[in-house]
Amino acid sequence: MSNEQIVHTGTSHGTIHGADDHGHGAHHHHETFITKYIFSQDHKMIAKQFLITGMTWAVLGGLMSVLFRIQLAYPDQNFPILETLLGHWAKGGHITAEAYYALVTIHGTVMVFFVLTAGLSGTFSNFLIPLQVGARDMASPFMNMLSYWFFFTSALIMLSSLFVETGPFSGGWTAYPPLSALGSASPGSKTGMDLWLISMALFVVSQLLGGLNYIATILNMRTKGMSMTRLPLTIWAFFFTAVLGVLSFPVLLSGFILLIFDRNFGTSFYLSDIFVNGIGALPNEGGSPILYQHLFWFLGHPEVYIIILPGMGMVSEILSTNSRKPIFGYMAMIGSLFAIAILSFLVWAHHMFVSGLNPFLGSFFVLLTLLIAVPSAIKVFNWLTTLWRGNIRFTPAMLYSIGFVSMFISGGLTGIWLGNSALDIHLHDTYFIIAHFHLVMGVAGIFGMYAGIYHWYPKMFGRYMNNTLAYIHFWVTFAGAYLIFWPMHYEGLAGMPRRYYDYTNWESFKMFAGLNVFISIVAIIVFAVQLLFLFNFFYSMYKGRKVASQNPWGSTTLEWTTPINPGHGNWVGEIPEVHRWAYDYGKDGKDFIAQTTPVGAGETVNH
Repeated sequence: MSNEQIVHTGTSHGTIHGADDHGHGAHHHHETFITKYIFSQDHKMIAKQFLITGMTWAVLGGLMSVLFRIQLAYPDQNFPILETLLGHWAKGGHITAEAYYALVTIHGTVMVFFVLTAGLSGTFSNFLIPLQVGARDMASPFMNMLSYWFFFTSALIMLSSLFVETGPFSGGWTAYPPLSALGSASPGSKTGMDLWLISMALFVVSQLLGGLNYIATILNMRTKGMSMTRLPLTIWAFFFTAVLGVLSFPVLLSGFILLIFDRNFGTSFYLSDIFVNGIGALPNEGGSPILYQHLFWFLGHPEVYIIILPGMGMVSEILSTNSRKPIFGYMAMIGSLFAIAILSFLVWAHHMFVSGLNPFLGSFFVLLTLLIAVPSAIKVFNWLTTLWRGNIRFTPAMLYSIGFVSMFISGGLTGIWLGNSALDIHLHDTYFIIAHFHLVMGVAGIFGMYAGIYHWYPKMFGRYMNNTLAYIHFWVTFAGAYLIFWPMHYEGLAGMPRRYYDYTNWESFKMFAGLNVFISIVAIIVFAVQLLFLFNFFYSMYKGRKVASQNPWGSTTLEWTTPINPGHGNWVGEIPEVHRWAYDYGKDGKDFIAQTTPVGAGETVNH
């Protein structure tokens, strides 16, 4: 009998390993360490692989930000330890300009793609979709495994670019030509750039394999009674995230393939009239660098929502569970997710207002950019109304969910400024942009990830994380995020440009020297507290308080009907049938009513 047949059988013999996960019974599938932990086809293990790989990159990406913040705070000082760590990239204890730009570039790349895309969506889409829709596993467990290994290979190649002689790519995470298209443009445009492109191409393949799997599972493998309008909002968010990825990532892949051709095969898709030291650098001419920007941002803007939508879905679930109230406006939440998904494809050129874009054409993008604030505002209103007069339990996951809403509001409001093309021309490529997207997408995305980890950790590992450490982690991270990024708005309004190595030569920016020191010190403290989280995460995996209850948070959704440590196949015996929507909290005198509870005589149901 094939694995597929075994996974999808409804009986207890149908689970691959039954409840005890040791392979007893008729099939005698004895898992080795390699098949269980490395080349696993169990969606729960693949989710953990995505999570731990993403966390590893988060530490590396965070460390890079600490290094370049040291340069920005103390541009004239030498730190011998830096030479010990970075070798010739920090001669005499001072980071070189080339190393600084490489750090900024790789930091942006890995945080956006490896941490906030693969780490967030890869973890929770994999972990929660089968558990919450009532499926034994993903539609294709093998394809799911391939998705992770393409990501892991991509990550290894990106890591290897840090060790080539000429250094990693240093032309910015958006990889605009000509720096990305001409190997002779800078040392960081040589081998490191080729490795960057190969890594990113493999990453796109990983995301497409994963996204198609998520869509197929949600549409085709829901358990009996699980209609689309009974799905938790987490699943709706993962569904729209996967649709965005499947439609937009191929455009980015085409952009990268054309860039590989320009770099290595003498084509000229992106460049024209380029001279280096007075000599024409190209065998052919006639390309346009603006073409690359269109291809990049056609993914780049949906990418913002690929990052934030999973967080929105999980936060909706966690807020409802810990307010002991039904989510407010369930259908409006689905509608706003759908509107965001549509509009996110129609606003990419607001990243290009300073590229010479026709102002009349720009006005359409201004309108559509401001319009996307409407579904976002609906979501915020519904979250706040869910919290209103709720019987709130301030678990670590709940605090991070409220923090997510806070970051999304404060970061989103500055998006209204940047969506206006007249203002954007002044603010583009200043620290205002840094402040805006770090709050609304970066920090909010990380907060969504932390909320999900703290909330579903008992289901992932059968233990609880330490609450005291979790509260310290939250308050320092929450305060630190605002102390780091809020002051950057003022630097940006004063015109201080981003990505500059040293501001001391500008009289107009010297006044921010003290502020840069302050921001850098806070950044180091916040990074240190993330190490506390890592300790809590890995220590609790082995020594944390064991989960004694099958449903520790009193949730209504299906994942809490599985055993405390579910085996491959999730449920022992039949998959439960669903009779109601996912948010029956505080109804008919009961604290919560699980989705599997049959509807009583005369009872009204929401969906």
